[in-house]
Amino acid sequence: MDIRSIISPVITDKQALEEFIESLSDLAPKIERDIAQLKLTPEDRSVISSLFRSMHNIKGDAMLCRIELAVAIAHPIETVLARFRNNELAFSDIMAEAILLALDRLELAAEAIYDEKSLDNLRLVALVRGLETLAQTSPENMSDCCGELIEAVTGFRPATEAAQHFSGKMAAVTKKPIFQETDDIRFFRSLAEQLESRSLLFKGRTLRLLRLALETNQQKNNVIDPLQLEAAVYMHDIGMMFLPESVWLKTERMTEEEKKVLQIHPIYAAGILSRMDKWSEAAQMVAQHHETPDGLGYPDRIKVDQICDGAKILAIVDAFESVMLKHINRGKNRSVLRAIAEINACDNQFAPEWIAPFNQVIRRTVEA
Repeated sequence: MDIRSIISPVITDKQALEEFIESLSDLAPKIERDIAQLKLTPEDRSVISSLFRSMHNIKGDAMLCRIELAVAIAHPIETVLARFRNNELAFSDIMAEAILLALDRLELAAEAIYDEKSLDNLRLVALVRGLETLAQTSPENMSDCCGELIEAVTGFRPATEAAQHFSGKMAAVTKKPIFQETDDIRFFRSLAEQLESRSLLFKGRTLRLLRLALETNQQKNNVIDPLQLEAAVYMHDIGMMFLPESVWLKTERMTEEEKKVLQIHPIYAAGILSRMDKWSEAAQMVAQHHETPDGLGYPDRIKVDQICDGAKILAIVDAFESVMLKHINRGKNRSVLRAIAEINACDNQFAPEWIAPFNQVIRRTVEA
């Protein structure tokens, strides 16, 4: 296909694109659930047929709505699934990971096109070429081909454990970093534990974020005071508890009004810290952790040179956790590889000088 339709797709009918996105949002969860089921029962013909039909419908909807990029992604996946359905290929975890990664990219690309945002960071050309190769590769080369596709798109070479989920890989880290314990730190941690208790989705969240934030900081020789960063990790979302639970515990898409309510939460948490002695640095990190380099964040819409380093780290690790849990309503959280791939695809939302150190932390987890 014309490479320009991948790099710079031209959409002449935005309503048709919106209809495709709505259809994709219905079919993608079904695909994820079917793949999760196939991992348990790979011989279930009804699940195999359901998975093939869903991908076939995505391709059909893309053709009907004239979304050439979506056709280019869906068609080779459909070919792989047809070969699997015909017993030409064996199902494997790495095949599932490659298909789900492609599905992630299709969703991100469709939303970006609709919002008229750049597709440069999505590595779509590498994705389409990798899928086309995958569709034609021999059964004995399938695992290697899947691994090459994943590496080309994510920048990470999948190891045997690469598809393990965040809860299994990182939630097991329960040892608290060794700092001088203070009454304040114990108080901040107790508040974080109260926040975690409000939802099963938050279980282990604080320690996951703490590990990621502190290890990312270590990659730059602790240029941020680790104790201030620890306090900020504990406190950054405490302001949520001053908001209606119907807003901050909502799993469906938020309304614009609900988004405005949610954007107040850094102010509340930063206010608590700023009224306590010696925690002004942590207060600044909390206040700014939803600001973005382009000045489109909240609550103050400040730009990159005004955002402190601690807030930049918090923004990345908090977004990573959110991406991991974004599709929990589909029955499974994302793998580490798929989550870091999305963070890197959206890296213009984060400070670039902290993306590389964060990637090194994740790389140790994925490639250990």
